[in-house]
Amino acid sequence: MKQVLFDIVTSIVNNPDKVVIEEKVSGDTTVLNLMVDESDLGKVIGKQGRIAKAIRTVVKAVANSTGKRVIVDISENND
Repeated sequence: MKQVLFDIVTSIVNNPDKVVIEEKVSGDTTVLNLMVDESDLGKVIGKQGRIAKAIRTVVKAVANSTGKRVIVDISENND
């Protein structure tokens, strides 16, 4: 799931080297904290959150095929 998210996001952003994904697993739930450069935040979220919703849908579909639950949080990378 982490690799799927990484592949999708790096193809969208201008600064793929600043994409960081932190993974926290608790039972059958995985939380993926996606951090991107401030200038790329709008591209990842999209108008009215449409891109973010689409990304979450794809990652959740991959997770469902393995019988797991996933939550994708998007934030700004402060590096």
